[in-house]
Amino acid sequence: MPIEIGPETAEPAPPKNTPLNLLHKALGARMVPFAGWSMPVQYPAGVMAEHLHCRADGCAALFDVSHMGQASLHGSAGATALEALVPGDIQGLKANRQRYTVLTNEAGGVIDDLMVSRLAPDRLFLVVNASRSAIDLPHIEAALPAGVTLERHEDRALLALQGPGAAAVMARLGPVAAALPFMGFAPAVIGGIDCLVSRSGYTGEDGFEISVPAEQVERLARLLLEQPEVKPAGLGARDSLRLEAGLCLYGNDLDELTTPVEADIAWVIGKRRRLDWSFPGGIAIRDQVQHGCARVRVGIRPDGRAPARAGTNIVADDGSAAGSITSGGFGPSLNAPVAMGYVRRDLIDTGTALRLQVRGRALPARVVPMPFFPHRYVR
Repeated sequence: MPIEIGPETAEPAPPKNTPLNLLHKALGARMVPFAGWSMPVQYPAGVMAEHLHCRADGCAALFDVSHMGQASLHGSAGATALEALVPGDIQGLKANRQRYTVLTNEAGGVIDDLMVSRLAPDRLFLVVNASRSAIDLPHIEAALPAGVTLERHEDRALLALQGPGAAAVMARLGPVAAALPFMGFAPAVIGGIDCLVSRSGYTGEDGFEISVPAEQVERLARLLLEQPEVKPAGLGARDSLRLEAGLCLYGNDLDELTTPVEADIAWVIGKRRRLDWSFPGGIAIRDQVQHGCARVRVGIRPDGRAPARAGTNIVADDGSAAGSITSGGFGPSLNAPVAMGYVRRDLIDTGTALRLQVRGRALPARVVPMPFFPHRYVR
């Protein structure tokens, strides 16, 4: 009997290519599917070399992050409309500034984390995670009042230039971008190409995220790679860099069952928003802020050299269940394994002894402050 192919049994759609797909292959990248896209996980130099280059004095790494979702909110009431969905102070966001915030659900869980920039009095520019774009943008659009519209920027690509040498590159190619403060955002011409640039990133280093028309991104990427400071880097290095920086990855460290308080990012709740908690899940989140929560994300340093990966069970020193690792791996800058995970509230103090269940063994570890490697954002 022939098998009927329906939505549940159909072959998954092939991953989409970013506009830099051919350039990645020409550079020798190993491509992998990620969040519905074909992305470079590493280049011939390897993940560790790419990671260390991004941290090295006078150097910068170039990442293709064109899989991220880009959109604009148009309308004078756009900030008010977005505030109905997030705990951040969006109305107070000044011109040419950017803010990290989260979309929350009615239970206080995180639908996604995103960047919001004020491009004009009546325009906000949004960048959302690739894995959540198909959820976030309809969720936002469905909540918009008359006079506010959402424009998807599927015709734009996104590059991230990260590292101590990034500012010197921008000073040569795009002086307006080089003059931005941390979390600044502005239109800027880079190498003759009109871009939208923020001074931010996902590595803990000084750097820039550059939104560029898709038809111009290869020319811009080649120009940046011609600079003596710059080498390409893939998803592998991006993940190890963000882990050392103690930054959350949606789907690992954040999800719809995890609140900002549990994730130790309660600072995303604006001071003015704490006056009435008028955002989805606000009352539940307020209760956690005031009374604490059962589990909290913490930094963890395993003893020895063996890394603890996501999903590793954590037990307390007395053998009782303590939580689980959500992100973990080897930190090249530290030459040691690092991890993040959620543990019981009574175990969150720095220095608390834990044990990690790795390959049938209980490996000793301890709670440590984050970030594991100091942030070096421009100030």
